[in-house]
Amino acid sequence: MKLFFTTPSARSLAKGVACCVSLCAALSVPLSAHAHRSFLLPSSTVVAGNSPWVSFDAAAASDVFYFDHVPLQLDSLMIVTPDGTMAKAENTSTGKFRSSFDLRLSQTGTYKLSLLNQNVFANYKENGVAKRWRGAPEALGKAIPATAEELQVTQLQGRIETFVTNGKPGKKALEVSGKGLELDAITHPNDLVAGEAAHFRLLLDGKPAAGIKVTVIAGGIRYRQQLGEQVLSTDADGKFSINWQGAGMYWLEASVSDNKATIAAAKERRASYVASLEVLPQ
Repeated sequence: MKLFFTTPSARSLAKGVACCVSLCAALSVPLSAHAHRSFLLPSSTVVAGNSPWVSFDAAAASDVFYFDHVPLQLDSLMIVTPDGTMAKAENTSTGKFRSSFDLRLSQTGTYKLSLLNQNVFANYKENGVAKRWRGAPEALGKAIPATAEELQVTQLQGRIETFVTNGKPGKKALEVSGKGLELDAITHPNDLVAGEAAHFRLLLDGKPAAGIKVTVIAGGIRYRQQLGEQVLSTDADGKFSINWQGAGMYWLEASVSDNKATIAAAKERRASYVASLEVLPQ
């Protein structure tokens, strides 16, 4: 469930909903984080210099790019450098609403930062009471009681990404892994300009993901009357184009469900993809 607050009155109504969600958050942070809009937000996407720094915030929130709910954990953070090697985040911290870290861009080129969700979600009943659990696949056996009834397990494959470039953009870090839902950047993600359409392709397990709904929302929701999201669809080759509404940060999200789970206990797979993209003025 996503919370879309399109008008001030709707946002007021949504505060009550948010309170309920916050209660859920106290009980189960991972589940409620999934229900909100998650993002990995860089302080800059394009920099230049001798080892410049960029700071990042990771959170799940009601409004895009505002920190009002829960932090995302950084355990699964992967940083691919311009030459394809892995970099390490520095000065990591996790607070009430967000996790933060810094990255020194010691190489020239493009870096890809990804938070990966490789978990399972289980619904079941115990003594007639509906329960749910989310965690690592290897913990499933111990977490679910042997007496569980109507057990349904779903494999989750999620990516939350952003991209930053030091100097000249590069493509090595943009290579896809062939696992889950991924973005194939036809237009470089750090070469986005207002007034110029950007072209991307979604891949599922490395193959074109056709007919997938893609939602694009400009930042600054708090200060406008309408959400203003763009809902696009991938073509037969997984391609889609975005006509930007202006300069600024944008949140992109897509997801798909199928029966191609690779975990024996799961009959369904849910693959999702989220990116934070910056569009610069002309």
